[in-house]
Amino acid sequence: MNWKRLNYLKRLNYLNRLAILWNRLLDRLAAGGRMWRRLALALAVLTVAAALYYPIGMIWVHAIDDNLAFGPQQSDIAAGQSLAVARAAALIDREVNQHRWVANDPFFLPGAALDNMPNFQQGVIAAIARFAFELVDQIGRTRGSSQTDPDLQEAAGLLQYSGTKWVFDLSTSLAPTATSEAQYRKARKALLTYNARLAAGKAVFERRSDNLLATLDRIALGLGSASAVIEKQIARHGDSLIDRKADDLFYNVKGQAYGYAVLLDALAVDFAKVVEERDLGSVWREMQTSLHILATLDPLIVANGAPDGLIIPNHLAAEGFYLLRARTQLREITNILLK
Repeated sequence: MNWKRLNYLKRLNYLNRLAILWNRLLDRLAAGGRMWRRLALALAVLTVAAALYYPIGMIWVHAIDDNLAFGPQQSDIAAGQSLAVARAAALIDREVNQHRWVANDPFFLPGAALDNMPNFQQGVIAAIARFAFELVDQIGRTRGSSQTDPDLQEAAGLLQYSGTKWVFDLSTSLAPTATSEAQYRKARKALLTYNARLAAGKAVFERRSDNLLATLDRIALGLGSASAVIEKQIARHGDSLIDRKADDLFYNVKGQAYGYAVLLDALAVDFAKVVEERDLGSVWREMQTSLHILATLDPLIVANGAPDGLIIPNHLAAEGFYLLRARTQLREITNILLK
């Protein structure tokens, strides 16, 4: 192009076109900049949300409920029903439905990052399961040769179901499976049905001293087993600075103790005649005091130091002390019932 030969109007028109093209380019760059700024902002928001998802979700879900006054009272149940059975059903409802069962949460849910709460929940269910077996074998039937109660048998079986089963269990099958909470809800329903049949006079709850003896023996065995596990954990990791399994065991035993404490409070009402006739009131209260202390232990950090350590305490040893004390007091009660 020969610039000198262009007249003034042509020059002006040419410059105007260049200005238009330049403005369009600036507009496109500005639009692209806004897009990139929006993408950067969205990425920042997602990053912050991902960083906060687990900690905030864990705080939201976390609940270790060791309220010893929990559960229905005698005035809340119908005549003929068992207060212990009513409280067992209420405990299942609270842990599965109200607080939400977290022991089987998959990795993409915040509950999967918790360890104390799921161990506590599984301890509670373990205590109820042991009690349910005694209902099937002793309390829920007239004599050892009589037929077992179908509702109690179903509940006892369902409560043995693993607490870590989610919708899928890839270790056994690709097909969906029954979740832990679904099985526990069925067990709760069976316990409620049994209690309703008690009120209607269509089921058995034998309030004999030998049945109470057998139940306390089974609970004592459970506490003894827990003390053995505590002893092994102390021997294996005692005097170490960090023991990641100590808090899991601590809260599992705490959950068992809490479940037993709630159930034994109710059994004292169910077997009030036996407690009064055998003069068990004083030793029963002492046993419950030990269980209550055990069930409400709540250290900020669970340490498994040397039993005689000066700086690092041993919370498992402290828990084991009250556990064995409660077990000894249970044995004192059963010895009285044997006489």
